[in-house]
Amino acid sequence: MRLSNLADYAVVLMSAAARHCGAARLAEGRLNATKLAQETGVPLPTAKKLVSRLTAAGLFESTRGIGGGIRLARPPASISLADIVEAVEGPLAITSCTINGNHDCALESGCTVKPHWGVVNRTIRQALDDVSLASLSDLPSTHMSHRSPRMQARDGDERRSVASALDTNGIMAG
Repeated sequence: MRLSNLADYAVVLMSAAARHCGAARLAEGRLNATKLAQETGVPLPTAKKLVSRLTAAGLFESTRGIGGGIRLARPPASISLADIVEAVEGPLAITSCTINGNHDCALESGCTVKPHWGVVNRTIRQALDDVSLASLSDLPSTHMSHRSPRMQARDGDERRSVASALDTNGIMAG
């Protein structure tokens, strides 16, 4: 499994935007696709396309006109890696047969693996949900009240790696 370049660039742009949060950085001027492209090295046409998609997904807020620009729609600690990837890629699914309403696989009727893909998808989704934009941006997560419950760190044994979760659910058992 591999993220597309667009999803990767979206994470880069969102991370750069997160570093612009706060009064001191906002005093430097409004943020826009051009500034993000210059700061990150993402080509400007790609940055514009991604800013549009991320705005449509509710991750950016935009203001048009003189003095307009973009900003994060929520605090960085409440935006997950899963949110960003889904904004660009669509629903997270390791196979298309696990997306609701999708029945385009010729093997679906007799497939014995399909029931297991849901566990894999949920495990991958949870792993991406557990990574906040704040952590990707090297921002301190001191405002834990802004984090959604799904993104709050779990204690001790409750935190499992993707591999151990797959093994626990019988997917990787030998």
